[in-house]
Amino acid sequence: MKEFMDNIVSGIQINDILDILIVAFIIYKLLGLIRQSRAEQLVKGLLLLVVIMVLSGFLHLYTIHWILSNTMTVGLVALVVVFQPELRRGLEHLGRGKWLNAFRPVEKADVQHIVTNIVEAVENASATRTGMLLVFERQTALEDICETGTIINSDITPEMIGNIFYEGAPLHDGAVIVRYDKLYAAGCVLPLTEDKTLPRSLGTRHKAGLGITEKSDAFVVIVSEETGIISYCRDGHITRYVDSKTIEKELLSVYLNEPDDEKLRNVKKAIDKAGGKKDVQ
Repeated sequence: MKEFMDNIVSGIQINDILDILIVAFIIYKLLGLIRQSRAEQLVKGLLLLVVIMVLSGFLHLYTIHWILSNTMTVGLVALVVVFQPELRRGLEHLGRGKWLNAFRPVEKADVQHIVTNIVEAVENASATRTGMLLVFERQTALEDICETGTIINSDITPEMIGNIFYEGAPLHDGAVIVRYDKLYAAGCVLPLTEDKTLPRSLGTRHKAGLGITEKSDAFVVIVSEETGIISYCRDGHITRYVDSKTIEKELLSVYLNEPDDEKLRNVKKAIDKAGGKKDVQ
């Protein structure tokens, strides 16, 4: 046994270790992409079929084994169609890697002013129970979404945001796409989530906010029209019942591309020196 293990170890080269690490990293990222998504259930079903196929061969259940074997052969092509949304999201995730692209930074001195205006608008909407759907464009371009609405390219102010979402305003039903330091488009139509496990209490506004984060890396802030509850969506997940301080923190991480709390504290110091008025919590 010792000789056998020595032969294996002696035959391993640096490129073999590198090959194993790359494959392990790819599998890890793939599992991360399908986790808590529709693909997770599909993969479980596929693995179950593979287990049944192996067992049917072992137990000499020839008919079942023949059907499953041929299904698996044809199914490889079908998988590309079935997993098309997940494959698209994975390729977009790869394409927006930091080495290929970068969210255009807004000047740090302006970030706090922009975030403060957005948070004030969110607080006002929550207090008055005004429905709100703000989509912050990041690495993934949302030009096709913008084309479904009206281009306004306006400065970000609480008054402007309030006017857009005021009940009865022409553009209040759609989403507002925020591009860098501008309210770029309003009245936009978003794709709805395909997640069937969401509570029935969540309406179209929440499903749309969640849906766009499933297909892009956008960050979304939602205010419920019925309850005034503030929520945000990121990476296909929704977080509800948050306060304005949480929204402020999340928006700073979006604009500064620094999600780590320690980095945010460093940014706070830089903002304070630049004349910022509001503390980062």
